[in-house]
Amino acid sequence: MKEKPSIIAQRLMNLYRQAHIIAGGWGSVNAVFVREADPVVIDELKKLPCGEKLAEHIKNLQSGRSSPDSISRELMPYGGMMETGFADVEQDVSRFSNENLESLEQELENFQPDQEHLERIKSLPFIVQFGDRWLDGVRNALAVTDNQNLAARWKTVHDAARAFELWERASNLLAWPATERSRAEVQADLPEYETYLPLFGDAGQELLRRLRAFISSM
Repeated sequence: MKEKPSIIAQRLMNLYRQAHIIAGGWGSVNAVFVREADPVVIDELKKLPCGEKLAEHIKNLQSGRSSPDSISRELMPYGGMMETGFADVEQDVSRFSNENLESLEQELENFQPDQEHLERIKSLPFIVQFGDRWLDGVRNALAVTDNQNLAARWKTVHDAARAFELWERASNLLAWPATERSRAEVQADLPEYETYLPLFGDAGQELLRRLRAFISSM
């Protein structure tokens, strides 16, 4: 069965938002955009938040105004803030002193994947300086320390933060009647829900069951 244009549009939007972490970067996702975005899909994109930017980017690719492995700065998702380059990584590392590293290690010794511990980590002065990029910023800083044990512990923090974010998103979606757009959004994000919601045990599995039913509802 051919996918609905709205579902394809949502999937392309997810690729657009995650291009900075996808292997091959813009070269990989642009190839998908050109292959799958017909005029009907582009019309659906324009209905989504920030979809006008992606629609314009795809038109640039189709017309040759943009090269196959690039995107115009003004059309980047999140205002280009997720395009972390070498200079950004250097800045992240420079914000992390040995004293910060020791303090973080102490905090992570007793870390539990719950809201209380997440808020405690986020409120640490040397974490606050990273702003909204705190998860990626600390990851970048740890990457050059070669402390694999601490990096693995930080991944636990990352996974917990992502799980709570997805829990809140799913709960908000399920609080409203299903629409074609919301079903498409859940279906496009289902792999992430299936990865992170089980961290909540039985409650997470129940929420996942409700999301699957949500997709199939009419």
